[in-house]
Amino acid sequence: MFDAILLDMDGVLFHGERPLPRADEFLQKIRRMPHLFITNNPTLAPDQVVAKFVRIGLPKPEPEQILTSAQATADWLAKQKPGFGYYAVGAVGLHQALCEVGLEDPLHADFVVVGEGPGLDFATLTRGINLIVKQGARLVATNPDINVDASVEGVHCLVPGGGALVAPFAVASGVEPVIIGKPNPLMFDMAMRRLGCQPEHCLMVGDRPDTDIAGAAALGMRTALVRTGRFLPGDTWPEGLVKPDWDVENLQHLRHFIQL
Repeated sequence: MFDAILLDMDGVLFHGERPLPRADEFLQKIRRMPHLFITNNPTLAPDQVVAKFVRIGLPKPEPEQILTSAQATADWLAKQKPGFGYYAVGAVGLHQALCEVGLEDPLHADFVVVGEGPGLDFATLTRGINLIVKQGARLVATNPDINVDASVEGVHCLVPGGGALVAPFAVASGVEPVIIGKPNPLMFDMAMRRLGCQPEHCLMVGDRPDTDIAGAAALGMRTALVRTGRFLPGDTWPEGLVKPDWDVENLQHLRHFIQL
């Protein structure tokens, strides 16, 4: 049916620090199949994601099995200009990914890169828009999500996503950003290269119709939506978005349908 699996994480395998029911069983079932964890969340580095899996009791992946939008952004930037200079606004995962392939240069950056997490204030916005308008730096966002689920001091809440945090830079500079994460194909292409797989032989498992399902389906992947994240059982399918091959309540139901 398929040779490899891509899995989103938050909303599919866990909510914050809480693993979802049967997520561990699902991961055990696919452990011998090529698979990759792919997330629009750029805040954590791969080793931090691995540590989180262990901390919440999920089977430990290899760092190479983690693909974040920060890594995909760094990969794309390196292809545009090897040894690029950057000015980044976002959490540690973004800074770590960029410094592995580029050089932080807040005075003469080739790219202004905006991710998620703390860092946006008047000073960073001012520096960023001047780099864009006066020096011709390109504006890049790790992902288009307007808001994302998070746990702040143990309380579930919504926090601004990459799409919201890059918006002030776009408005103030008059420049539209290049956006890397799902549903755009750049991140999926990187995942396929890592797996050595063609899209038509891969299954994408996600919880969001607009990013996980829409992006994967556009490349010809088989898709499965689990209604354990933002999109819940009973929610009406968004008008104009392609429907998945499987629309199920949870990973246990998905196992039944794809005969894992």
